Amino acid sequence: MRRLLDESISHRIAEPLRAAGHDVVHVEDLSMLGASDLAVLERAAAEDLTLVTADTDFGTLLALSGATQPSVIQFRRESHRPEQQLQFLLTGTAQLEESCSQGCVVTVTDRRIRIRSLPIQP
Repeated sequence: MRRLLDESISHRIAEPLRAAGHDVVHVEDLSMLGASDLAVLERAAAEDLTLVTADTDFGTLLALSGATQPSVIQFRRESHRPEQQLQFLLTGTAQLEESCSQGCVVTVTDRRIRIRSLPIQP
């Protein structure tokens, strides 16, 4: 799974992910810091990247648009510490590969992981 880290995710976790063999790019690497959520979402869709974010606006944009791509992994944890996000991205995403390849929004909280297929139906 190729991933795009949104600016709400620390750039510091990109390198350990790459070192572990993950295909990952941060919006900063694409000169997209400060870009609109829509622009980031469009870039992820165009390049077949799963967007990783702590911003819940992306799920709303996907729901309103009826889009089927890109997939989004959104952290909604009480603690948004980069170390916890890195650990999840290193170990917890293997079981999400199939869902993400078909289009989904994955919500990660301290207690559970919820997967909603795209397009999101009202």
